[in-house]
Amino acid sequence: MKRVVSISLGSSKRDHQVETEFLGEKFRIERIGTDGDMERMIAMIKELDGRVDAFGLGGMDLYIRVGSRRYLLRDAARVARAARQTPMVDGGGLKDTLERRVIAYLDREGLINFRGKRVLMVSAVDRFGMAEALDAAGADLICGDLIFGLGLPIPIRSLASFQRVAYLLAPIVRLLPFKILYPTGKEQEKVDNRYQHYYQDAEIVAGDFLFIRRHLPPELPGRVIITNTVTAADIEELRRRGIKTLITTTPEFNGRSFGTNVMEGVLLTLSGKRPDNVTPADYNRLLDRLDFKPRIVNLN
Repeated sequence: MKRVVSISLGSSKRDHQVETEFLGEKFRIERIGTDGDMERMIAMIKELDGRVDAFGLGGMDLYIRVGSRRYLLRDAARVARAARQTPMVDGGGLKDTLERRVIAYLDREGLINFRGKRVLMVSAVDRFGMAEALDAAGADLICGDLIFGLGLPIPIRSLASFQRVAYLLAPIVRLLPFKILYPTGKEQEKVDNRYQHYYQDAEIVAGDFLFIRRHLPPELPGRVIITNTVTAADIEELRRRGIKTLITTTPEFNGRSFGTNVMEGVLLTLSGKRPDNVTPADYNRLLDRLDFKPRIVNLN
């Protein structure tokens, strides 16, 4: 049996594991949170290195991705170096393929007509592929990277503007401590209500779930959330707040959608390649065979 383990900087309360089968191959996939402790992440990776088939890097990205450019995050690189034998992926390859396909699927199947819809992406730099697909589908896109990532109340109102800002800031941002860029440990449980009006103005909120939840208003009736990595408790919380529809880009396993880093670890294992050699075409071929469909949950 193949084993894929996501070592996450996030809360251990969100841990999950499941055994399942992909393309005739049995897999055990797990998510292990380290409650914001980066040194514990490194120790756990060293302990499992060479004993599992792939690592997923959870709760942090290896790269800031904008267009065809990648900027290696300094803190994430230090964690990734702990894996000397087992390949490690952060989900970026799958975000750039699967999540583009999900937006195209929703549009093509008439499930959501994105044209003219006000869509708030809480962090486009985390999901550039999804942002580009939403822009191509005609969405009225607002990128919240400066607001939710850096605490600057400046909405970026087009993908072209986002790219210009990202190209300017990414070489500096990549050097910052990761905890400044993304909530870790107990910070993930805090609520920040400074920017809730951006949610109120949007019809669809998309992106990383912890970013979304951190700023989510107590009531947001009728909206659509597009994300992944949600637990059963998260779904009930969204229902209480009046969210109309939840869409997760990764499939459900026993009531839980795993992060893209976990699923990318599965696809990497199926490909038989090293991370540096696998291409978007490889992922797309595997996705064609797996026939993943987004999970759509009508909540209210």
